[in-house]
Amino acid sequence: MSVEGRVGSKGELFPPKSIREKLGLKPHMKVIYRVENGRLIVEPIPTLEDVLEKPPEIEISLEDFHRFRKELSKEAES
Repeated sequence: MSVEGRVGSKGELFPPKSIREKLGLKPHMKVIYRVENGRLIVEPIPTLEDVLEKPPEIEISLEDFHRFRKELSKEAES
């Protein structure tokens, strides 16, 4: 998707409404700006609520977690 926008007199970026909607950008939302290969990448930073609404990517039992943690501690000590 390519849409023309503008830069304000103080250097502000004004993405068009179609771009804001596609990215899910809302007023006062925080974003990350990144430059890759001479291109500006803008990504919304999800809120804690957004993250908690998503299903977990992995599931692990408490016992497995403690076992894994002990193994990592032993590796770090040696």
